[in-house]
Amino acid sequence: MSLVIDSSITLAWFFEDERSAAADAVLREVTESGAVAPSLWRLEVANALQMAVWRNRITAAFRDASITDLRALEVAIDPETDHQAWATTLHLAERCRLTLYDAAYLELAQRLGFPLATLDQELRVAGSALGVSVLGS
Repeated sequence: MSLVIDSSITLAWFFEDERSAAADAVLREVTESGAVAPSLWRLEVANALQMAVWRNRITAAFRDASITDLRALEVAIDPETDHQAWATTLHLAERCRLTLYDAAYLELAQRLGFPLATLDQELRVAGSALGVSVLGS
């Protein structure tokens, strides 16, 4: 595992209008070396895919195939995310004016010393400000 991925970079792999060379480069890295994500990653990705089904952006079959593709990747789920929520993550959210969800990705990248792959602009700015290497743009 060499980097932390968030839901924004993950979803870009499945939606043509969100794809970019940078997102594809992160996907190649994850395919080759794996990644790590906080426990909320699966919920955020599944929720976004389900919302896309409800909005007729994708079919349920596409959603299910996307999840199958994600299961094939070596993405470790961090067991400590929950333990950080009411302390470090909360303080990062307050300091950087992020949602707790976004701060969870930042906290994990900081704790592990890994780059953070995200397309979320506020998260990118916060990560850069804190000295976290940011990928995806």
